[in-house]
Amino acid sequence: MDKLNIEPLSSWPGYAGQSPYIIAGPCSAESREQVLATATQLAATGKVHALRAGVWKPRSRPGAFEGAGIEALEWLQEAKNQTGLALAIEVATPQHVEQALKYGIDILWVGARTVSNPFSVEQLANSLRGSSAYVMVKNPVNPDLELWIGAIERLYRSGITRLAAIHRGFFPFEKTTLRNLPKWEITIDLRSRMPNLPIICDPSHIAGKASIVPTIAQKAIDLMADGLMVEVHNNPKVALSDAQQQLTPSAFNDMLNALSIKSSTASDSPFCDKLKQFRSKIDSIDQQLLELLAQRMNIVKEIGEFKKQCNVKPYQESRWENIVDSRVQYGLQIGLSEEYIKSLLQLVHKESIRKQAEIMDADSNGNA
Repeated sequence: MDKLNIEPLSSWPGYAGQSPYIIAGPCSAESREQVLATATQLAATGKVHALRAGVWKPRSRPGAFEGAGIEALEWLQEAKNQTGLALAIEVATPQHVEQALKYGIDILWVGARTVSNPFSVEQLANSLRGSSAYVMVKNPVNPDLELWIGAIERLYRSGITRLAAIHRGFFPFEKTTLRNLPKWEITIDLRSRMPNLPIICDPSHIAGKASIVPTIAQKAIDLMADGLMVEVHNNPKVALSDAQQQLTPSAFNDMLNALSIKSSTASDSPFCDKLKQFRSKIDSIDQQLLELLAQRMNIVKEIGEFKKQCNVKPYQESRWENIVDSRVQYGLQIGLSEEYIKSLLQLVHKESIRKQAEIMDADSNGNA
């Protein structure tokens, strides 16, 4: 598709020359009191452009809080009247779109689960045809750049030019420190493919823990994010969804005050900017490598405990030979040298044997 003629972020609701564009609010709109209290405190910071809240919540399993529905739209409408903040909610069906526009919601976003289904995106695009809505598109659950771009293009083809992407990270198949892997390299590639598309980072869903949100937010701003969408609750301890990752209004304000915003200057060169993007990709991949090595070592520990129970020695020569042969063969297929692969394997294997020997030498009290 040719370059998209997308309206700049400066034209979005609430924008008054302040950068980055900030969207904040609770994961879910739970009650009138909660929505109004949170909105009032966010407006008091003077740095929030739009209030976000979940009205219809797609839950992984039934029985969890699935949102207050249309009643929540009334609370949000009241919050807008009291604070002047623009409103942003997630929509997943044409019926959601109809109700959101009826209640004067300014910004709609398409969630990660919905973006993962082109049929659902097409239905939303058709329901938005002819509207002047502002629409944000979250990245799909899995790291699929083409699927993400495809969702944006479907909406654009329906006449939506007020578009932005939301980077909320990608689902990890193994337990990691973060709730979702940021995979910054994918978002950098999106920026290269669609240079005039605003990109908003959702550090709450990447972090999964409130304490990590400021670090992710700063990283996003340092890289390429034009704005942030942060989950903020007036009392996170009693939140009905995603309690661990929501900031208090006070902590949120502290985070905004501590953010370091780099201004573009004439001294910035295309070379430096491109080099920064390359290095950011490497940083992201290195983080994922370390997470994978930590997962491997956890399995090694389990194997060590099992070998101890079965009275089997840590080093199994046939298994080691199989690892080397199979990994070298695969590595050569993907362009790595045999020497490089063997050197890496030796380091990993040495640490694995050390850890298993440590477990097997431990006494009955668990002391090495």
